[in-house]
Amino acid sequence: MDAVRVALLREVLAGTEWLGATRRFAGVLRGSVVTHGGGLLLVGTPEYEPWHLAAHLVDEAAWSGTPELAPTLVRHGACPSDPAHLAVGPGRLEAARRGETLLVVAPAEPAPLLQRVHDARRAGVTVLALGAGGGELESMAHETLAVPEGAELDLDSVQHLVSAAAGENEGSPRVRRGFRDRLSRLAETLTSPPPAPW
Repeated sequence: MDAVRVALLREVLAGTEWLGATRRFAGVLRGSVVTHGGGLLLVGTPEYEPWHLAAHLVDEAAWSGTPELAPTLVRHGACPSDPAHLAVGPGRLEAARRGETLLVVAPAEPAPLLQRVHDARRAGVTVLALGAGGGELESMAHETLAVPEGAELDLDSVQHLVSAAAGENEGSPRVRRGFRDRLSRLAETLTSPPPAPW
């Protein structure tokens, strides 16, 4: 989902609780990684890997000038032969320490994941969770954004809103709004008639 679609989604959701909830959660995420500076770990479940969120957070980190937002994607099925950015396995969670932030995106709560999250929290890691809510993960997390089954938005859409909000500079308009304006001007330039010959 690009910046224009996120902006349209925000317009559709104006007046709902989702905009405030995603911005609050994104603010906690941004505050945690910037304040602690220990790095951001992103993990899903064996069946649901949030690779798309990882890509968006990398973009937001670059666009907002906040390199701390670029996550390390932890994959349950990672192989040493995978490219470096996809080769980080669950052992990385065991090595996590105080100052790091762990963002868990989990529509389900498999027991091995819960145990790793619990161990990371005990080691001093700040745990944030995006998921169905109401389970053990919610009780372990320092901050949770619940996306219950049957909600107006699905987990993927919420991730787009969170990543976009995480890249916003505090107290100023979104950096991507400039991109939208530039895109609009480019479209006008490309669709306008050529200048009259002299």
